[in-house]
Amino acid sequence: MPDFTEINKKIDNLKLCIIIPTYNNAGTIVKVITDVQKYTNNIIVVNDGSTDNTQQLISAIKGIEIVSYQKNKGKGYALQQGFKFALSKAFDFAITIDSDGQHFAEDIPTFINKLEENKNVLLIGARNMSQDGIPGKSSFGNKFSNFWFKIETGKSMPDTQSGYRLYPIHRYKKMLFFTRKYEFEIEIIVRSAWKGIDIKSVPVKIYYSPPEERISHFRPFKDFTRISILNTVLVFIAFVYVKPVMFVKYLFTNNPIKIVKEQISKHNDSNFKLASAIAFGLFMGIFPVWGFQMILAATVAHFLKLNKIIVLVFSNISIAPMVPVIIYLSYQTGGIVLGNTNDLLSGEKIIALKNTIINGEFFTAGNEIGYSIYQYLIGSVAFGLVLGIFVGFISLILLNIFRKK
Repeated sequence: MPDFTEINKKIDNLKLCIIIPTYNNAGTIVKVITDVQKYTNNIIVVNDGSTDNTQQLISAIKGIEIVSYQKNKGKGYALQQGFKFALSKAFDFAITIDSDGQHFAEDIPTFINKLEENKNVLLIGARNMSQDGIPGKSSFGNKFSNFWFKIETGKSMPDTQSGYRLYPIHRYKKMLFFTRKYEFEIEIIVRSAWKGIDIKSVPVKIYYSPPEERISHFRPFKDFTRISILNTVLVFIAFVYVKPVMFVKYLFTNNPIKIVKEQISKHNDSNFKLASAIAFGLFMGIFPVWGFQMILAATVAHFLKLNKIIVLVFSNISIAPMVPVIIYLSYQTGGIVLGNTNDLLSGEKIIALKNTIINGEFFTAGNEIGYSIYQYLIGSVAFGLVLGIFVGFISLILLNIFRKK
């Protein structure tokens, strides 16, 4: 038997509460609350506009907080109201447990123990989806949700639909959410991952009542449509904004040499593919698409199945101090290719050519340096190819010598 007094102390010390959203679960809500009360009295019940006698039942239970409103607005809205109320009571964490009796209060210590190991975490109670009695639509929905969560965050989770969770609600004080129904539980875990919160799972037990006794407020067509729309929006945001920003932060907060060593040691790419990634990265860093080099490099690297991180690290050869050098060498290489070896650039012309390229003033009337742009374009492609192949070849030799099998 668990030590309820000790668990209660831990819950208080962690500033944790239990939030129970409910809508027309009069048959199970009282038992869920009394089971939770064995572990703590930090309980917030959110009555999401129930039309049965839920309000009367919960009002008769002493020692709990109640948030109630007349119109049913959805589980997501109920959870957000619970979070706001909990924050107003100075709680930092909240465990959410469904009111239909599916979850077991005896799993609360599992969440507590995991939270004590890591405070920057959102915990999801992972159900055993292979056990008897799991509805087919729940199993399919869970696989569907897990798939899109991985696409949106890059993280694999066994159960992203479980409502039995522990949230670090203090991390959401300034966050605005745009969903109110079941899809909120998808939105919050995806945006938590983007925010840098660890998403972990803990095993929990689950009980599914017989079909004739089961109460579900999930409306397959409407709710699944909203979930699909949400996933479409999240995928778009992930690939257009979140992942590029996170990657740029990763590059600029880590030593490039360390990043390359890490990629070489952790991945099973062949030495040839690694050398190819280095060569391609250098080529793209010199290729004359100023401002779009990283985006184009990552896109092409994806289709070529090259290590995107190594490609992007080496494409950063075009950092500000190197730009005049790259332009000068590209221009001179163009002169060699075109047979125009006498047209050398002075310091003033290098600056003028750099401004011309970056500002896009390629052939502006009266800007004589603009007429040399053709030589620069030809030279940059040639110089990029030569440098990429040369460094890639040297890298291949060094990888073959020093890289452990």
